[in-house]
Amino acid sequence: MDAAQAAAAQAEKIFAVPHATRRHQARARAMGRFIEPESWLDIDTGHGHFPAVAQEVHPYTAFDGLDLTERVEGGRRAGRLEEAHRGLLADLAPRLAGRYDALSMFHYLERSADPRIELIAARTVLRPGGHLMIEVPVPESRYARILGKGWIRPEPYHRIPLAALHRDLESLGYTVVATDRREPHIPFDLTAGLAFTLGRIRAAARVAVPLLAAAALADRILAPLVSRTRFSNAYRVIARRNP
Repeated sequence: MDAAQAAAAQAEKIFAVPHATRRHQARARAMGRFIEPESWLDIDTGHGHFPAVAQEVHPYTAFDGLDLTERVEGGRRAGRLEEAHRGLLADLAPRLAGRYDALSMFHYLERSADPRIELIAARTVLRPGGHLMIEVPVPESRYARILGKGWIRPEPYHRIPLAALHRDLESLGYTVVATDRREPHIPFDLTAGLAFTLGRIRAAARVAVPLLAAAALADRILAPLVSRTRFSNAYRVIARRNP
């Protein structure tokens, strides 16, 4: 991590915690419009921060987490998760078949090796009538066009248009019940783009922190307007598993 990237991370921390909590609450409420889950599996859960917040919205739901790293076990020890599953969803799906009536994938599908295999595995894990919530970046976002390489990280990355995800879900035995391009917007585009630019300038480290803090603040202030436009950077789909 170069100096600009480190500064971007520091700038994000200034605003990240309260914003993340509100975002998690909104996700939990969105699922609650369709189902009051008895059991919910959060994919790529990390330390289990989403389940911990969602538990406040759904106090009678049992939240489990799945992650490739040992963070998920720490989340269970901290009391954020009832069960911790470590590994890949596709590998663990047969053992978890039919256990959950809610499953969430937040900014996971675009980083997976094969999104379609993940959707098939999710269907295996869900009970008939269970609901899958997905959030992924909007590939045609205006920010993506303007910022280019500064908009995404250099890692395996699938660009998944909403229409394409809708078709895949329908073909795999789901019914899409809701889509949203406003609420899932994550206000960090200006900060990410500036960090990418500063990372290419050797002398930028001294001014990186105040500049990036200002960009992070601008992202937050503009978010209510940006989320209503084609600059929105993420969308959400909720789909019901057909019997």
